[in-house]
Amino acid sequence: MSKYTSTYLKLADFGKELLYKKSLVEGLPHISKYAKDVIGADRCSIFIYDEYKKELWTTLSDGVEKIVIDSTHGLVGQTIRDKKPILENDVYSNPNFSSTIDKDTGYKTKNVITAPIFNSKREIIGVLQLLNKDDGFDNEDAKFMVFFTHYISGFLELINLYTDK
Repeated sequence: MSKYTSTYLKLADFGKELLYKKSLVEGLPHISKYAKDVIGADRCSIFIYDEYKKELWTTLSDGVEKIVIDSTHGLVGQTIRDKKPILENDVYSNPNFSSTIDKDTGYKTKNVITAPIFNSKREIIGVLQLLNKDDGFDNEDAKFMVFFTHYISGFLELINLYTDK
């Protein structure tokens, strides 16, 4: 039995609440809180992928203002390139990890898990990233992240299409 069995059962309540969110400003904190609480991470960032500008941006990144990065940069950029989750429990040993945001904010990233967010056409529209889980991230966390990003992708796709964000 998965450590997330009861979490999957509670997901319907989360989804019902998400239906009432009418913008990224309303929806992203709800998504972030749920993901952090379920997995036990300290921080969450939800990066939206701008394919035309080739950049990722987030207005929701715990503890910092808006972040805009090149879509080839860091572990979120690697997530875009590889189109699959990344689980890294020793980020400073990974050559793709960018410590720039740590330096700018004073926050120390120890471990990271990311998952791409796909739209209905299987195109990447974003990346969900969690930071700093006390005991490190594991494969069960990665499986849940993939499931969860599929679950929230419809909301993100529709909000991106029909609002000014």
